[in-house]
Amino acid sequence: MAGIVALVEYESASPEVRAVYDDIMATRKTDRVNNFWKALANHPATLQQVWSEVKTVMAAGALDPLVKEMIYVAVSATNGCEYCTFSHTAGARAKGMTEEMLAEVLAVAALANKTNRLANGYRVPVDDVFLNPPQS
Repeated sequence: MAGIVALVEYESASPEVRAVYDDIMATRKTDRVNNFWKALANHPATLQQVWSEVKTVMAAGALDPLVKEMIYVAVSATNGCEYCTFSHTAGARAKGMTEEMLAEVLAVAALANKTNRLANGYRVPVDDVFLNPPQS
């Protein structure tokens, strides 16, 4: 299926876009740029901003990169983003996610969606203990 914009290939990219592509390939230790970035390259400012944010948020921190990828899979599946679900499932598998882990993360996402909708539908008031947790 074709997208709604042309994908900007490295050979035809502006120097500004090539610089981001080069950073993507160096950071990810790969010789290719995926289609998501090629689509965003139609607006170089968006390409640069989103890539910068991805590098910051997805880097190791309090959560390790595998956990972050699995969260990304769950949110992408919930949002119905086929591209991101496939992309981040591949990324999570590359970081060690097993099929059992994938099944569990999708089950948790499905359960959270169900209970969120029920809580919203019933307009359940938030318990005081959740609003004002004891300080430790």
